[in-house]
Amino acid sequence: MAAAALTREGGEDAFRRLFRFYRQRDVSDLRGVVDFSAPGGQVFRSQLSISSVSDQDAYRAGLQPVSQWKAYGLKGYPGFIFIPNPFLPGCQRHWVKQCLKLYPQKPNVCNLDLHMTPEKTIDLWGQSKEQLRRKGSSKWEPRSLLEKLRWVTLGYHYNWDTKKYSANHHTPFPSDLAFLSEQVATACGFRGFQAQAGILNYYHFDSSLGIHVDESELDHSRPLLSFSFGQSSIFLLGGPKREEAPTAMFMHSGDIMVMSGLSRLLYHAVPRVLPNPEGTALPSCLSQALSSDLPVGSVVEHSSDEDWQVCAKYLQSSRISMTIRQVLAEGQKFPEESGANGKGQAPSDDSHHEENSRAKRLKPNTD
Repeated sequence: MAAAALTREGGEDAFRRLFRFYRQRDVSDLRGVVDFSAPGGQVFRSQLSISSVSDQDAYRAGLQPVSQWKAYGLKGYPGFIFIPNPFLPGCQRHWVKQCLKLYPQKPNVCNLDLHMTPEKTIDLWGQSKEQLRRKGSSKWEPRSLLEKLRWVTLGYHYNWDTKKYSANHHTPFPSDLAFLSEQVATACGFRGFQAQAGILNYYHFDSSLGIHVDESELDHSRPLLSFSFGQSSIFLLGGPKREEAPTAMFMHSGDIMVMSGLSRLLYHAVPRVLPNPEGTALPSCLSQALSSDLPVGSVVEHSSDEDWQVCAKYLQSSRISMTIRQVLAEGQKFPEESGANGKGQAPSDDSHHEENSRAKRLKPNTD
């Protein structure tokens, strides 16, 4: 296949060549992309810790009982776990709404803070919802502030310049997202996981995420969790060196990916966002409303029809991912910093290149 042949060419590392291959607008050869909805080949069933998460706690997080999840591993990637959409009907809507309406609010940090005053970014949702609701299909229409959103950081805020976290730049981590993350981590065998930092990425059809390794956390024994909502994407998972050709896989709405163990520090990237394979504006898993009968203590909330109309219009051309990580081991502290306030800034939009590991963030739109 064309993708496989590319990895044997000289001049570039194997990861970069495949990244460019799948990044092409007209790429049609997707036969080499692993699809976990039809597993086979290098895919095998992975065991979960079913009894470690009660059905009640799973329900409270908006998840099916763990006994009903399917989990898969990939040969050659120890510690990698892929869980195709384990969310209860309607529950993905809560996380989409949080990522668009709540999590971008101050004191959390987003890419727009680099170019705008705090007063102008204090309510991205309020400033964007009517424009999004009325939005047509023309690409020449001006973009709302929400459509210009590329990333939001939560908890310990990642310093894009130093590639470090700091005790000096921390805001409270969202309790609902922490609970969801802890249930997933526990089901995968990581009891005591603490959600301490999050990077939310907002993709559009012309977006990509460059080749990088998530190594800034001080505790690499804890997993990296990734949640995907909206349109689909191609995810590339490589090796500890970029000379190793990556494996391409689809990520669809509701899918969860866990990188742990030897797979925790591997190169990875998102070269391409694709329309969901069902051929509809939104995946069918997002068409169902949340049940009116939520369990006691549920962290999932109902979305109003008005709010969901805005979210649905946004997702017609977008994908949202939440990557959650534990930064510090139990009892661990940050090393003393010399002469730095720890806050830092992300690079400006025009300084980012699609594979620039200096900033683990999205390539900006070109329009």
